[in-house]
Amino acid sequence: MVNTVQSLDMATLDRLADKVSALVQLLEQTRTELAETSENNVRLSNELEALQGQFAQSQDDGLEMQTLLDEREQIRARITEILNQLESLNL
Repeated sequence: MVNTVQSLDMATLDRLADKVSALVQLLEQTRTELAETSENNVRLSNELEALQGQFAQSQDDGLEMQTLLDEREQIRARITEILNQLESLNL
C-alpha cells in the first residue's frame, strides 16, 4: 500500500514538475516576445517621428512653392502690363 501511495505521489510530482517546466518555458517565451515588441515599438516610434518631420517639411515646401507661383503670376501680370504700355506708345 505504501508503495502505491509513493508511486502515485511520484507520478503527481512528475506531472507537477512538467507543468512547472512548461510554465517556465512559456514565461521565457513571453519575455522574449515582450523584448522584441519593445524594440519594434522604439523602432516604429523613431520611424514615425522621421516621417512626421518629412511631412512637415513637405508642407513647408508646398507653401513655399505656392508663394513662388503666386509671385511668378504677379510678375507675369506686371510684365504684360508694361508690354501693353510700350505698345501703346508707338515708338
